[in-house]
Amino acid sequence: MTRMIGFSRARLLAAAAGCALTASAALAVADEHDEALYSLGALMGEQLQELDLSDAERERVVSGFRDSLGGSDLEVNPEEHMDALNAFVMERRSQGLERSRADQQAFIEQFVAEEGGTLTESGLAYRIIDEGDEQRPAASDTVEVHYEGRLINGEVFDSSRQRGDTAVFPLDRVIPGWTEGLQLIGRGGRIELVIPSDLAYGDRGSPPAIPGGATLVFDVELIDIE
Repeated sequence: MTRMIGFSRARLLAAAAGCALTASAALAVADEHDEALYSLGALMGEQLQELDLSDAERERVVSGFRDSLGGSDLEVNPEEHMDALNAFVMERRSQGLERSRADQQAFIEQFVAEEGGTLTESGLAYRIIDEGDEQRPAASDTVEVHYEGRLINGEVFDSSRQRGDTAVFPLDRVIPGWTEGLQLIGRGGRIELVIPSDLAYGDRGSPPAIPGGATLVFDVELIDIE
């Protein structure tokens, strides 16, 4: 997450676990200062979610965090274990991406089989709710839309409807799944898009809202074509 202050990678990971897990004591947020500190812990905790740590692994990370935070003598020199740490992080990320791809495939197959979706050659799945008029946008057009985006678990990560304002953008400047999908309806039309990660944000995702390897579901209404 680019907005975090300048911690080294090892310290960031340790702090993330410590702040996130010790928050289980249901910290009472009393004022703005406490809210800021709690927010720091919450933001740092996001860094560890993708590693899917076991309870024992979490306790070990918390142990290192507490020793460092309290100024105690450390059991090991973290700098001597950076290679092992990096290898561990990469392995867990790879495992997470494999699980995400499996979930993605199952979700798309269910969408097509049970919800009347159509699968294109690119891997995009869609369901047209309203065809709209005869004018279809080209990839070079600018479009005005209302939309809601969510993960396959139903979590909404972005919504122009919630903001109460439409979005306007060139259709060739967005993720490929949008560029392809919006050309399937006309002005006034509405479409549901299920976009696999390789037509969205890939393995890197768009943290913190969109994890790596995420399949995205969009409900999009095409308001106008410019």
